[in-house]
Amino acid sequence: MIDLRTGLVGSAGKSGGVRDLVIAGGGPAALSAALYAARYGIGHVVVESWQPGGQMALTAHIENYPGIESAAGGDLAAAMRKHAGKWGAEFDSSSVVSATRSGKMIEVTTDSSVYTARTLIIATGAAPAKLGVPGEDEFYGRGVSYCATCDAPFFKGRSVMVVGGGDSAVKEALHLAGFADGLVLVHRRDRLRAEPFLVDKLLSCGKCEVHWNSTVKEILGTDGVEAVTLNTPEGEIRVDVDGVFMYVGRRPATEPFRQLVELNENGTVKTSDIVRTSDASVFAAGDVTDNEFRQVITAAADGARAAAAVFDLLQSEQVKEG
Repeated sequence: MIDLRTGLVGSAGKSGGVRDLVIAGGGPAALSAALYAARYGIGHVVVESWQPGGQMALTAHIENYPGIESAAGGDLAAAMRKHAGKWGAEFDSSSVVSATRSGKMIEVTTDSSVYTARTLIIATGAAPAKLGVPGEDEFYGRGVSYCATCDAPFFKGRSVMVVGGGDSAVKEALHLAGFADGLVLVHRRDRLRAEPFLVDKLLSCGKCEVHWNSTVKEILGTDGVEAVTLNTPEGEIRVDVDGVFMYVGRRPATEPFRQLVELNENGTVKTSDIVRTSDASVFAAGDVTDNEFRQVITAAADGARAAAAVFDLLQSEQVKEG
């Protein structure tokens, strides 16, 4: 169809087809981009994958989004998605498998269809990184977790360990403190990198034991996690816990786009002017980029910028074609 406000081309339905824009991802960057794209009248589809809302939906409490004192991540994600849908955003719950250039167009292949688009916004976010220690894979789902929001209730009255020192680690440790009787935090440095307010809240909760300058050597157990071996300044020690929650960084979900745009050594999309990539028709937003400050608000801002950049590009192309 042709949007009467812009004259841009798109086609309805979820079985593939032609769009002016494909938005890959389902988190705050993608949802913000969808809202702005819909308001601009850009024919688009959001390929949101299996987890609408992205990592935001798995966060227990968000307390630093302006205007919202506190909200469950899933609730905020649902509100953003509903808002975008109200303006006409189209959603596809499949996952992007690959994206390649075909002349002036971009072919985006999902696990259920193929879209052809004039532009693309990569907003696929990042997945939790692994430590790569013995026992981590073996006990995944049996005591090893990467999501306290998902699994904290299973550890009510038990002992858990959190590995990491950033905002995510401290936030999830605070969430676990509401369920577990024992809480151990392990960090490889001598201070936490998280927001000072969160650090003070955790260290003053009266339930958290911290092992500074320490790393996990091995996760032990039989049917489930029973203990963790740590390398500490005092030597190797064993800490008895029932669960281990990992927050040691994120792995950007950029594999489908490796042949389309330039990536950094850490796998994030290399950008300039915040959202522009090495391909003039491809933009990137949120945690998938090399921008260091990664928050819901910055991801949403990136999504808005990316949609605006797409609109400007399509408008300039329309003028040239006219």
